[in-house]
Amino acid sequence: MSDELRRKREEIVVEHMESENRHEFDVTLETFDHPRYELIGTGDVHDGAEEVAAYFEETRTAFPDQRNELIAMHHSDEAVVVEAMLYGTHLGSFRGLPATGRTFEMRFCALFLFEEDRLTCERVYFEPGTILRQLGIAHDPLTLRGRVATVFNHPITVGHALVRQLTRR
Repeated sequence: MSDELRRKREEIVVEHMESENRHEFDVTLETFDHPRYELIGTGDVHDGAEEVAAYFEETRTAFPDQRNELIAMHHSDEAVVVEAMLYGTHLGSFRGLPATGRTFEMRFCALFLFEEDRLTCERVYFEPGTILRQLGIAHDPLTLRGRVATVFNHPITVGHALVRQLTRR
């Protein structure tokens, strides 16, 4: 890859991330050749300008101060790999869940996929339980509270696991 192509891709990624922080989503959409987000942690795919804009609306309604902070950027032949932090406060409803008022912070990795100097996809890898635990919706399964919640929320699964464990002895 040429230094010029590397520089161009880096500029696009930085503008993409900074425009998200400024909530200038029209600018963010313009960084794409074809807007597409793939959120691996949830399995959600937002393809096309309309779907990506709806994703921005949904997430920024729920987390109006959502922002990212770049940690590191790495280059490959077909992508720019970003390590970053994501922060936000749950101040609005999100997929039927009322606002908790709690904040979250989560480290994530995103692949910004390119065809030459055209951004075609942002694929984000993250562990959704990290956010859910910080919002008070989920609990660490290794804590007493988490174990109790697991038993009450999933009695059949836990019961089957206990039976399997007892029958293996």
